[in-house]
Amino acid sequence: MANDRMTYASEHEIEELREEIRHLREEQQKGRAEEKKEDDKKSEDNEQKPEEPKKPHPLRKILLIILVLVVVAAGIAYWLYSRQFEDTDDAQVDGHINAITARVSGTLTGVYVEENQFVKAGQVLADLDPRDSKVALAVAQSQLAQAQAQSQAQRPNVPVTETNTRTAIATAAGDVTNAEAAVAAADHNYEAALAKVSESEANSAKAQADVERYRPLAEKDEVPREQFDQVVANAKALAAAVAANQATAKAAAREADQARAQLTQAQQRAEEASQNAPRQVEMQKANVAVRQAAIQTARAQLDQARLNLSYVKIQSPVNGIVAKRSAEVGQHVEPGQQVVLITQIDDLWVTANFKETQLRRMSPGQSVRLHVDALKADFDGYVESLPAASGAITSLLPPENATGNFVKVVQRLPVRIRFKPNQNGLDRLRPGMSVEPKVRVE
Repeated sequence: MANDRMTYASEHEIEELREEIRHLREEQQKGRAEEKKEDDKKSEDNEQKPEEPKKPHPLRKILLIILVLVVVAAGIAYWLYSRQFEDTDDAQVDGHINAITARVSGTLTGVYVEENQFVKAGQVLADLDPRDSKVALAVAQSQLAQAQAQSQAQRPNVPVTETNTRTAIATAAGDVTNAEAAVAAADHNYEAALAKVSESEANSAKAQADVERYRPLAEKDEVPREQFDQVVANAKALAAAVAANQATAKAAAREADQARAQLTQAQQRAEEASQNAPRQVEMQKANVAVRQAAIQTARAQLDQARLNLSYVKIQSPVNGIVAKRSAEVGQHVEPGQQVVLITQIDDLWVTANFKETQLRRMSPGQSVRLHVDALKADFDGYVESLPAASGAITSLLPPENATGNFVKVVQRLPVRIRFKPNQNGLDRLRPGMSVEPKVRVE
């Protein structure tokens, strides 16, 4: 407001000076007319007198000096005033423009807004055919029920497997014990067989010695022949007993070896059972975990199906005005396809493209006077932020200055200016309106 009063005072003083100059010019013209009349009279009276050189009127010089001083003073005042501001006509109102798109595919059954219509956040803009989404929801529900049933059926396998593995370990341990007992019995039988072999060999040796003692006696008929035959038969019987006992010992040895092999097998089975038991339990637990994961997946798919069913109602996420409607009833839309374009009018700002030389003394927070051409109204604002780069750098095809034909061009940088709240007429602003901002930099 102080700037406006200063501007008004300066213009008023200049207008007063102009009036004084105009008044002085009129008086000067009147004086010149009177001087001309007097000169005419003098020329008539003194035709024969020699003419004297005319001298400029002193008032003329004074007026000329005053005029020069006034112009210089006005120029200085204007320069002092204008250096406090930076302005541009390359500015416009900006705002958020939201493209409302379909999130699921479907056929539009209803569109409830028109262009330039005001909408509120949460208002339904259009409807899609919900039948496909309802079928997908039913499928997701059945898949969840199936996954839960499978998990419930798989859960008892864990304790059953634990019981089976414990039984298998106990059985394998019993087999090892039995095999060890069989090895011990086989070793005992083998040792007994060896003892019988030794006994029979001793008896056979004694019998052979008896035969050798009785042979010369039998030849001399000192002993009956029958007695000698009996001694020979006894020796042969004892020799046969040695062979039989040796065969028995060999069989006992083979039985002992077989018992040891069976013991080794039993030990291997017991070790295998002890090692595989926890693995089998873990496998069953993993199967249960897989079923649980399947339940989570089915539940997530069910949630997605419910979301897709809710997406058949296309709602506005913000308050604003419909800028463009591109949807019609019966139209098939795909996810991401634009349906409505909404402009937010409750969060507007001005993008002013200042020359780079105008940003020397500009900083955030400085006050701004904004003149909107469409409304022929002025608004108060402030510099919200300075740009991060020039408009040319952020354009689609930025310039490449690393060439031999480089020409220096003064760049423009977009400065964001925010409207101060609670001003009359802010609701009439629209993005794209031309604005002439004037930033007070001092």
